[in-house]
Amino acid sequence: MPTQETRQMVLTAAAICDEKKGEDTRVLELDPADSGFTDFFVITSTTNDRQSVAIADEIELRLKREFGQYANSVEGRKQGEWILLDYVDFVVHIFLAEKRAFYDIERLRKSATQVDLDELKRALTKKTLAARKKAPAKKVTAPAAKKAAAPAAKKTAAKKAATKKPAVKAPVKAPVKKAVAKKAVVKKAVAKKAAVKKAVAKAPAKKAAVKKTPAKKATKKAAKR
Repeated sequence: MPTQETRQMVLTAAAICDEKKGEDTRVLELDPADSGFTDFFVITSTTNDRQSVAIADEIELRLKREFGQYANSVEGRKQGEWILLDYVDFVVHIFLAEKRAFYDIERLRKSATQVDLDELKRALTKKTLAARKKAPAKKVTAPAAKKAAAPAAKKTAAKKAATKKPAVKAPVKAPVKKAVAKKAVVKKAVAKKAAVKKAVAKAPAKKAAVKKTPAKKATKKAAKR
């Protein structure tokens, strides 16, 4: 029984034939009783050997890149009249138009069933979607949820910090005014001290002057006598 991957590779090979302008591309599903060596034939026609080689190269490249599959054997590449790519579960036949008519392998495989490519594509898509639905959803553990939430929390915190306006500090005028007032008080106190000192210095001179006046009066009295 062909696997889903085999059917997908057959569909890819047929799509490449159409992309590279292959003509009358067909997919035959072979009867297991008639042919037990493979499940499908992919058959296409070309107008020249270069086109045949280009289609073969693209099929090999894409199946290797997308499915990791390599052709088990490749035949007829040098002549380009009939290139055969054997992938075990399916075989690709790339013919020049006249060679295809000459060998007529579709007639030789009368028991084979022609596959509708659109129907095959829909069936594969349906199976893929069904497989995805059946696959269990991954549970997120608490630590993983915290780790996932941490970057978001950091971002929101950074945004809030960016939106907050920096507080404008009021100019410190009051302390300056107080300091100036203090200096004025100190100056006044110094001025008072200086005035007191001057007053104290003048006081003895006044006393001396007071003492001198009675002596003068005494001398005047004696002269009158």
